[in-house]
Amino acid sequence: MSFKIAIVGAGSVGFTKKLFTDILCVPEFRDIEFALTDVSEHNLGMIKAILDRIVEANKLPTKVTATTNRREALEGARYIISCVRVGGLEAYADDIRIPLKYGIDQCVGDTICAGGILYGQRNIPVILDFCRDIREVAETNAKFLNYANPMAMNTWAAIEYGKVDTVGLCHGVQHGAEQIAEVLGAKSPKELDYVCSGINHQTWFIELRLNGRPIGKDELVAAFEAHPVYSKQEKLRIDVLKRFGVYSTESNGHLSEYLPWYRKRPDEITRWIDMSDWIHGETGGYLRYSTETRNWFETEYPQFLEAASKPIDPARRSNEHASHILEALETNRVYRGHFNVKNDGVITNLPQDAIIESPGFVDRFGINMAAGITLPEACAATCMASINVQRMSVHAAIAGDIDLLKLAVLHDPLVGAVSTPEEVWQMVDEMVVAQAAWLPQYADAVPAAKERLSKSKVKTREWAGAARRSVRSIEELRAEKAALKQAG
Repeated sequence: MSFKIAIVGAGSVGFTKKLFTDILCVPEFRDIEFALTDVSEHNLGMIKAILDRIVEANKLPTKVTATTNRREALEGARYIISCVRVGGLEAYADDIRIPLKYGIDQCVGDTICAGGILYGQRNIPVILDFCRDIREVAETNAKFLNYANPMAMNTWAAIEYGKVDTVGLCHGVQHGAEQIAEVLGAKSPKELDYVCSGINHQTWFIELRLNGRPIGKDELVAAFEAHPVYSKQEKLRIDVLKRFGVYSTESNGHLSEYLPWYRKRPDEITRWIDMSDWIHGETGGYLRYSTETRNWFETEYPQFLEAASKPIDPARRSNEHASHILEALETNRVYRGHFNVKNDGVITNLPQDAIIESPGFVDRFGINMAAGITLPEACAATCMASINVQRMSVHAAIAGDIDLLKLAVLHDPLVGAVSTPEEVWQMVDEMVVAQAAWLPQYADAVPAAKERLSKSKVKTREWAGAARRSVRSIEELRAEKAALKQAG
């Protein structure tokens, strides 16, 4: 087979390498072309060198090109994969820093909450630019695979306004299933069958079977509470499991941001999180992790390049959906996964226009969703709160309507539990002004926002959050990795 895949935001070096090697695990795909594009020539150069080394080491005919000209990369592409982070770590730092001044403590801030909503405002204009280019220069009926957060908002904009065949992809379901299989004592995750449905980062394991045997709430709670690690790391998820009756796919830290109950008071935050790793609830945890990962990669790049000389091992193909979807579409080997698409009746008790994440099957005819799923009422209610915020956020981003943006932030569950309307209005003004370089749709609103900020009497505070850690130096990271290696 011969076709072209464009990866937008290919400077996300580690993830691009994973997607690349996964796809080349499919024997029929050895002759395809990968077109890499990014705004950073530096990152593009690094990832192209790594992928070229993989191609050379495995004696493949695969073609790899790299350009900062996005339309050139997309021209003739059958599949477009997006891994973009608009504004990079600079804008992301403001997504965490500014809400903290108003008492809003986020672990990740990339889905909803104040940070996720502003992240969507930065991404959506760029997503629509991608869609325009896809319509104009890509292969007819090209498929857009979005990995970028905020998943639901980006996918919503691409489908509703970009008018491109789009699917959103995430790995939260797979990771949650691996946890469940482990606590239940399965020898392999493949022994666990499940139906998992909801919206991205709020997806729920509504049916579980281990080797065909149904697993109920009480057995699952007991299994998690008995686990020596997860009982400490996933305290909040276990509490939600007890109250809702079903387990959430999302990590302890992520889930804590989407609910109004666990992160609204600093003393409560430390009760529910675990500091053994960023993902369990640390304040700004993903920002710290991303910063350390970037610094580590820049410093240790020669090692990454050397590792690219190893043979591709199909047995180590990851469970990221992209390669499996492409394989099913091109070879008709059916693949079952969980995909982010417009609802249109898939989940009976969520809105038709919402972007849901639910099971589907892929073959030559495309992605075929399993329709008629009904969520437990508590799960649907929790999803609805986020969907309403997502809808307003998408509409605000399209229109450049700062008043609607403020209403979206005001209706966010955690923001509403922590901040007053006056604080929300000022916080959004401050975030829009700070991120103006990445918010072209709000250019006309920035001068008035600056004027309001100059006259505001709303008090803020300089606060690092309830559970903040400093970014570790390269030397500290080396010492930690050496200690782990010695212990293991």
